[in-house]
Amino acid sequence: MHPKILVIRGGAIGDFLLTLPAIGLLREAFPQARLEILGYEHIVSLAVSGGYADAARSIEYAALAGFFNPKAVLDPELSDYFAGFQQVVSYLYDPDGFFSGNLRRCGVKNLIEATPKIDPEGDHSARQLARPLERLALFLDGDVGVALRMSPLDRDAAADLLHGLTPQRPLVAIHPGSGSERKNWPTDRWETLGRELLARTGPDRPRLLLVGGEADGKALQTLHAAWRDAAPEPGDVLLAESLPLPQLAALLARMQLFLGHDSGVSHLAAAAGVPCVLLFGPTDPDLWAPPYPAVRIVRAPEPHMGSLAVADVRAALPSWLTL
Repeated sequence: MHPKILVIRGGAIGDFLLTLPAIGLLREAFPQARLEILGYEHIVSLAVSGGYADAARSIEYAALAGFFNPKAVLDPELSDYFAGFQQVVSYLYDPDGFFSGNLRRCGVKNLIEATPKIDPEGDHSARQLARPLERLALFLDGDVGVALRMSPLDRDAAADLLHGLTPQRPLVAIHPGSGSERKNWPTDRWETLGRELLARTGPDRPRLLLVGGEADGKALQTLHAAWRDAAPEPGDVLLAESLPLPQLAALLARMQLFLGHDSGVSHLAAAAGVPCVLLFGPTDPDLWAPPYPAVRIVRAPEPHMGSLAVADVRAALPSWLTL
């Protein structure tokens, strides 16, 4: 029987993708092991569809709450589930040790408590998140970023979404949101930049693909309406809202460029292999930017996004968009 490894990882999309290099280390070191992830199912599905994990289980399970109470009667089914793993790596925030203590009560013998807290004075967050695995003699050497693999099913779904777009022209994806309003560039500046791109002439005039989720709804609606009014042709402005993350990754992989902020979707685009131009203001890109060579950072001159001018972003675009 092959050993079983469980990685427990909550957090948002970016948090999970910054942990993917650590998960990749485990997958590479133990290729015959059954590797499972306990997390937010719509996020950890990225690891399953990409082959980094064999299965995922939702962390949004009422019985799990008892594991944060040192005196709770633990759910028998969950207790058996945890006890079935030869190695557990937990990234849950557990300052009092209640969760880890209850895992040991279940019979978990090999537990790595990998705190998700990041030292702002330390090296890149992906390296910090992988460091607890050094207890297993696993080291994150060389490049930090790992390629996000996509299933044929997700690639086909992405191709269907773009079916019928002729003639062939560059596709530029733009995500105008993030997990925090303070990390977002003002919507009116996105609007100006998009209008400039749509005003280009020649075969390199891009199509713009707006991507985002429910939290980005207002900005998506504003920009979609404004850019469609400015677009020379139907089909110049596309919208992909609230796609399943594996499908979104496959769609982004077909882009020639991605523009965004310090966000989980930006991490998704970078991991999918897309050249990115990312706008940073109050957060430190040396700590939080996607760690890929095709990522270019535009840093606001002051720690707020309003200090970043359209001209600053335009200057960072690849030459085929600015000639």
